[in-house]
Amino acid sequence: MGYVFLFLIGFGFSVMGGVTIIGYMNFLPAGLSWGEYFSFIVSRVECYFLIVGFILMSISLSQLPTNKEK
Repeated sequence: MGYVFLFLIGFGFSVMGGVTIIGYMNFLPAGLSWGEYFSFIVSRVECYFLIVGFILMSISLSQLPTNKEK
């Protein structure tokens, strides 16, 4: 049950980080270049939620029981 909760927390973090990164893409039409955009999102803490969410989901998925029937 704990790994299901960990997976859901990771999924929520990855959605939150992905939506934030996509939301910050609105700065591109305002005149930012791609380099300035990437340096901006690296400096924002909430953009790291995408990476943290992927890590939490991979940890919980690696703990799934394998079915080794002969």
